[in-house]
Parts: sequence; structure tokens; C-alpha cells
Amino acid sequence: MDLHGRIRLRHLTCFVAVAHERHVGRAAERLHLTQPAVTKTLNELELLAGTKLLDRGRHGAVPTAAGERFLDHAERVVHAFDTAVARLAGADESEHATVRIGALPSAASVLLPAVLGGLRARHPELDARIRTGTNTELLAALRAGDVDVMIGRMSDPETMAGLSFELLYAEALAFVVRPGHPLAGARATLPEVCEYPLVVSAAGTVPRHHTDVLLRRHGLELPSGTVETIDVAVAAAYVRESDAVWVVPERVPERDLVDGRLHRLPVDTVGTAETIGVIRSAAATSAIVDDVAALLRRAGHGTVRT
Repeated sequence: MDLHGRIRLRHLTCFVAVAHERHVGRAAERLHLTQPAVTKTLNELELLAGTKLLDRGRHGAVPTAAGERFLDHAERVVHAFDTAVARLAGADESEHATVRIGALPSAASVLLPAVLGGLRARHPELDARIRTGTNTELLAALRAGDVDVMIGRMSDPETMAGLSFELLYAEALAFVVRPGHPLAGARATLPEVCEYPLVVSAAGTVPRHHTDVLLRRHGLELPSGTVETIDVAVAAAYVRESDAVWVVPERVPERDLVDGRLHRLPVDTVGTAETIGVIRSAAATSAIVDDVAALLRRAGHGTVRT
């Protein structure tokens, strides 16, 4: 069957939105359409294609093997159309361009200051928009085209389809307290640490998962008074002013450790290491995104180690 002229842009737009959102309802909201309209368009596309492109059910919508193969091409077409419309509207990359960077809060505090300085030197007129969030949120934003590049963690193969991951570094957890804390200077055990309130990452994040596994391995649970947050500024300020113990990816507090504002406890965190890398769409790139990746590579290799 000759599909040229039969598959329309609306078919591709709906398919890409549902594939990114993994849910017909959320895709409909994103496209400002009704759910029945999106469903009808998807049905038309699958009828024209002669194959099932999405497994749809109560729990969401996931591309089939054929859908995954088609997604890469559909993304290219939709991205090319969006770029063409932007150029017609005067949003030429050479005229006051914008780069949108997504980052885990922990990685943002470690890497982005140097990256932003490097971008300023290379592209003085470039606007940079920073978006922080959980890895799941940022991957969804990247697939949706709401960010151009992100600093995050590798996810499952299904979620990473169409995306590239470049390793920057791996980091384990650290237990951090204020100078003068009752545990500072002592070889504290985990049971002793858990006698104090902990500051931990939010549920659903990789650092939190590793924290929970580490505690369970020693027969422990989170103590009362625990604070959950992905805001590293809030966590650091709270720990500096209290007896709380911060369980955090080890590169986050490096500056404070070097400057003496925080102290790392000698707690064994073997087995909690996790990789951090640059993630971007394999289908859409630009010279500016390439520069961001290069600057992240340099910053990732040059972070301070204690």
C-alpha cells in the first residue's frame, strides 16, 4: 500500500505525543485535544500502517516493536515541522537562541555553574533555561521536546528508546553532618547514625532507593524526624543548622566539605554507586546542544574530589 499522501502530520503528532507520554489522556491534554479525538487519529494511523503501533490499555500506552521502529522517523518529521514553523516565526537559532537544560537537582549543583560559564563565553547572546526534577520527569520532558538535553541517570531500555546516554561519572552515597556534630570525628555505625534525623532524597528516586536498600541491609528503617527532599539547597542549609544527617550523592556537598562547612562521616556506602550522564535525543541535535554536552563532559571530569 502506498502511504504517501495518506498519513498526515496530525497522525504523526498524535502518535509521538502518546509514545512520549505513555498515556492517551495525558497526550490529549498536551495536544489540547479530546481523548476520543486522539484515539480516533491513532486508529486511523494503525489502519493505514496495517499494523499495531501501540499497546493501549487501562495502565497506559506503550509502543509495540513496530511502533518503536516507526517512532524514530515520526519524531524526526514532527521535530522538522516544529523547527520550520519556528523559523517562519523568526525564532532563528542565530538570533537570540535558547537552550533548555534539564538536570537532576544533585547534578545541577555540581555541573551547571561551570557549564553556564562556558556557554556564556561561547554564545554571549544565548538564553539558558534550567529545569530540575526527578529522572522520570526529565526523561518525559526530553522525549516531549520540552528540554533539549538533560543530565540524568540511565533508565530502562524501553524509556531510553530513541535517546543517547553518555557517561560522565559514577557516585556513591555519602553521610554528611555539620562540623561539631556529636558524630563528627567518630567512626559512627549506621545504627548510631539512625539515632539522629536523616535528610534523604524523595521516594521514587535512585538515591532514595539506594538509601533504603543500605538501611535494610543493616536491619534498619528511616528514623522518626526524617526529611525527604530533592532540593539540595534546603537540605544543606538544614543540616548546617541542626543535628540531622544528610544522605546524599557524594559529589553534591563537595564544595561545602572542602570549605569546612560540612563534614563527611566515615560510613561504608559500598554498593550505592550510580551513573550520571548526558542524555539527549538521537533524532534531534544542534551545535549548541553539542557544546552543552562538551562542557558537561569537561565539568564531569573536573569536579572536585575530597
